[in-house]
Amino acid sequence: MPAESPGPSKRPEPSNAQWTVPNALSVLRLLGVPLFLWLLLGPHADLAALVVLAVAGFTDWLDGVLARMLNQTSKLGALLDPAADRLYILTTLIGLVVRDIIPWWLAAILVGRDLLLLLTVPGLRRRGLSALPVNYLGKAATFALLYAFPLLLLGQYRGALADIAKPIAWAFTLWGTGMYLWAGVLYVGQYRAVVRASVT
Repeated sequence: MPAESPGPSKRPEPSNAQWTVPNALSVLRLLGVPLFLWLLLGPHADLAALVVLAVAGFTDWLDGVLARMLNQTSKLGALLDPAADRLYILTTLIGLVVRDIIPWWLAAILVGRDLLLLLTVPGLRRRGLSALPVNYLGKAATFALLYAFPLLLLGQYRGALADIAKPIAWAFTLWGTGMYLWAGVLYVGQYRAVVRASVT
């Protein structure tokens, strides 16, 4: 996810601790990624896939709450959390495109944004940074997309519930995509600020 502006922060410094409760939840989410994709593309077990996605969304929220409550923020957690978010978005996009639920160009826009931001990683590493802190716009975009995806699946079926779900799903999809792109623009601006600060 995109990052906040560099500079002084009131948050405690992330520790080097690895085996924390929030990190364990992030690892659990990562383990669910291949299971989710298999359920979506293999047996088309959409209900089970939705359960996996719901658990992933809940643990995403929970690990952030626990990290703050238990003061267990860590450098590893700062990497695992956005990595899990991006992998769920990527695998869901693959599944939805393969099943002709969303157009390929929409997936290309979202994946292209992440590939562009990936180009900033070497520059951050050269300056001693593994990543920049996650900001609220990026998280809001991720949540909107993770709400949209199960509703898009539900909208493929017949019945009143599917008829209600479909327009809501596309509203979340468009809203989430817009925020995701805008968060990417902000991230690039923040990255440039880090680069400028390192040469002054």
